[in-house]
Amino acid sequence: MVRILKRYFKIWWMLTRNSFSVVLGQKLALLFFLVGKVLRFVFFLGFLYFLLVGAKNLAGYNAHQAVFFFLVFNLLDILAQFFFREAFRFRPKIVTGDFDLTLIKPISPLFLSLMGGADMVDLITIPPLIIATWYIASLLHPTFIGVILFILLLLNGLLIATAFYIIVLSLGIITLEIDHTIMIYRDLTSFGRFPVDIYKQPLQGVLTYLIPVGIMVTFPAKALMGIIGAGGIIISFLVGIAAILISLKFWNFALTKYTSASS
Repeated sequence: MVRILKRYFKIWWMLTRNSFSVVLGQKLALLFFLVGKVLRFVFFLGFLYFLLVGAKNLAGYNAHQAVFFFLVFNLLDILAQFFFREAFRFRPKIVTGDFDLTLIKPISPLFLSLMGGADMVDLITIPPLIIATWYIASLLHPTFIGVILFILLLLNGLLIATAFYIIVLSLGIITLEIDHTIMIYRDLTSFGRFPVDIYKQPLQGVLTYLIPVGIMVTFPAKALMGIIGAGGIIISFLVGIAAILISLKFWNFALTKYTSASS
């Protein structure tokens, strides 16, 4: 098992270096993408600040707590994009038939389709985002257990995000469409910028359990604040495991529907 993990990590590292080399060869495009990401983050943070100045709190959460929810959402979103950037380049492989070459390689086609090279732009933005998240978290005075639960639930949120990306890739094989599906996924997860408590039922329930954005983002933040029960934690992990298992089964089903270039 360790040998297999080392092999896959070596392959991922090689693909990531190649991806970084391509991006570094387009320095102007890299600068524009980086500035765009930073401006988008700053503008929404400014919107959140002025919203809280006027309303004093957000669904009972103070300013630091509301900002923390926003930072956790961005951290999870950027980590997923960093690792799974190859998903955004998947459609041309299906349309042109290049996915045939992926299938004949002695390595998991899902791994190559999902983690075929990390995103350098996101790598640049991740460290300052982690620092900002840590700083705001420190203002909430979390307990040691709260920090541990936060990390575990954040990893569980990343597992659910992985399941979403696998489903998107699977739909890409079946429908030959992936770009819009990814945008739909990102629009749905954007509800996690705020705690799901602010939404009325039945939307709150849908975002918590049916489309588990709340479990991905809200639950980890609540765990650090110490305002989530044992039941919520158990449900989070069960949903994470169920999501990844369902997505893998859907991926295997999608492969049976793939029409190669030779046919």
